[in-house]
Amino acid sequence: MTEGFDGQKRETLRRFAAVGAAAPFVGVASADDGAEDANETRKAIRGYVPTTPGAHFSKLRDDLRLGTGEAQYHLRKLEEEGAIESVKDADYRRFFPAGRFDETDKRALGYLRRETPRGMILALLRDPDATGADLASALDVSRPTISAAAADLEGAGLLDRTGGYALTEPERLLTLVVRYADSFDAQAVAFADDAASLVAYDP
Repeated sequence: MTEGFDGQKRETLRRFAAVGAAAPFVGVASADDGAEDANETRKAIRGYVPTTPGAHFSKLRDDLRLGTGEAQYHLRKLEEEGAIESVKDADYRRFFPAGRFDETDKRALGYLRRETPRGMILALLRDPDATGADLASALDVSRPTISAAAADLEGAGLLDRTGGYALTEPERLLTLVVRYADSFDAQAVAFADDAASLVAYDP
């Protein structure tokens, strides 16, 4: 069982390491990175973070099949090298490639990584006139759940609840969803496939 897990872990690390090797912000490994496994892990994280921006620590650790201490060590080293950066988001610490996103992008990606806010954003991008009841029905959650998520989105500057629910940054959110759809879920992928129909052409 352990051997099978280690094989899967190595395969996962190699896949993301290949992305990391091509990433524009990849630097030279530190002098104390002598072990091949350490270099491969570091490269995998470099590949993972740009393709899954805003992922929190537990997701990154689990997706890359790393131990908690192992992940913490390499993330700290990469932050010290200036390859990645992190921000605290409520109970989560989220990771981003250094210098690529502004603060609004980071907040938006943080909420897109949460199931209910992401579902609300997708629903409102499809139908800007959707009501709270519409959103609750579409996401199969309670109205209080929608209200709580809406309050969080409003606090983040991504939603205006004056007279209903209106996204304040629809173009930005649409761009982020489409660009990183594969890193969210199947609904985001389906949305991205249909995104062209949601963009109005007004020369």
